[in-house]
Amino acid sequence: MIKYCYPLKVYYKDIDQMGIVYYSRYFEYFEEARTEMLAAIGLKYSEVEAQGFMLPVIEAHAEYKKGASFEDEIIIETKIAEPPKARLKIRYEVKLKEGDDLLLKGYTIHAFTNRAGRPVKAPKHILDVINPHFI
Repeated sequence: MIKYCYPLKVYYKDIDQMGIVYYSRYFEYFEEARTEMLAAIGLKYSEVEAQGFMLPVIEAHAEYKKGASFEDEIIIETKIAEPPKARLKIRYEVKLKEGDDLLLKGYTIHAFTNRAGRPVKAPKHILDVINPHFI
């Protein structure tokens, strides 16, 4: 399993009129967290794209439990629980930094495609980076 904890502070730009994080911002947080997780294991998006591959989101899901508020410090726990085949599933849990209150859980599923957007098998160079974490 690959696991990465991404810290984040909630800013005023992130909240809605009720003072909690606007629901769609969590998908942006997911993107930040997965980009940092992949970079931490040696897989930079820019390098993947330079080799002619893309990882578009083809499915996204979020279950909201409790809202984060302005100036909250949160942790986005990001996981890859199984090695990818034709798709890559990344799971997320958003918690307050202090305490273990679960605010949200969700996932994104990514397809492997070429630059033209056509599906391809998971590229070997990506599997070479990810698969050792599952041995």
